[in-house]
Amino acid sequence: MAKNQFETIFILTPVLSDQQMKDSVDRYRDFLKSNGAKLIHEENWGLRKLAYPILQKSTGFYQLFQFECEGPTIEKLETEYNRDEAILRFLTVKLDKHGIVYNEKRRKKQGKGETKTEEAA
Repeated sequence: MAKNQFETIFILTPVLSDQQMKDSVDRYRDFLKSNGAKLIHEENWGLRKLAYPILQKSTGFYQLFQFECEGPTIEKLETEYNRDEAILRFLTVKLDKHGIVYNEKRRKKQGKGETKTEEAA
């Protein structure tokens, strides 16, 4: 099977402590790696206001991962998201060639800011 590039973003409930939030992010990073995904890029967008309340919450911790993997890994990842009560919402999309080029340009513009890549991990 060919490996495709994907981008997933998930929103964690704001009632988590900083350590619990970091543990959740680490859990999903480790899950992806243990299922054969190659992490390309990740961003922590921090605590942000939601567009509309979800489960009576008006804010959430946003986390983005860009990675390369085979299709069946996505189904497993989304099953894990659904089982985790700390996840308010998630979205995973397959990147086309234009999305991949756009993300590469965006990362170059950002420089070394708050982003983290596989090499830095």
